[in-house]
Amino acid sequence: MTYPFMNKQIALALYGALTDDPFYITLERHASTDAATAREAMLRYMDYSMREARTHGKLHTLENQNHGASIWSKPIDTALGQQLSKEKKQFLQDHLGKKSLDTYCQIVDFMSDKSKGVVTESYWYLSILGISPNRQGKGLGMDLVLPVLKKIDKVGAAAYLETFTPRNFSFYKRLGFYEAKTVHEPITGADYTIMVRDAGPSRQIQQAKMISA
Repeated sequence: MTYPFMNKQIALALYGALTDDPFYITLERHASTDAATAREAMLRYMDYSMREARTHGKLHTLENQNHGASIWSKPIDTALGQQLSKEKKQFLQDHLGKKSLDTYCQIVDFMSDKSKGVVTESYWYLSILGISPNRQGKGLGMDLVLPVLKKIDKVGAAAYLETFTPRNFSFYKRLGFYEAKTVHEPITGADYTIMVRDAGPSRQIQQAKMISA
């Protein structure tokens, strides 16, 4: 089945940035035994995530650049959430296969259950942040996240993310996130941490801007 890419270059950047993430490694492994086919499936996944965020969440990219993106979910009503979940599962079935779909559902359901009591449906969620490996270390991460955090602060909302990568903690802490809960995820066999950013931390925004300047 063909897939119409919205921006394959950014999908490639995200794929390159997340090759060591246990969640994406596991999905890719279950997509196909052929490496090229599995990689193409993951590029479609990254692109679909951008498309979904552009329509129902927030997609932030850098003007005239294809080096990365931040992909956010924002609070939506229950009916729309159920519709989007159904559409994503159909996409996974069509483009990554049943094994990856089943794996995705098991991991996401587990992580959703473990987030209860830590976050609520009123939180914005940073689902993907990635920068092409050859462009990392140039401050682009701040550029991709800060504009969205400003919007979140304006509406007085909180935000969270889940990361399997402890080396990213310091970056997110500079943006006002803190470690709320660490969990062992059994399908990937790896630990991940829920990081939370409380509503309205304008002081942290100013601090992050100073750090990135």
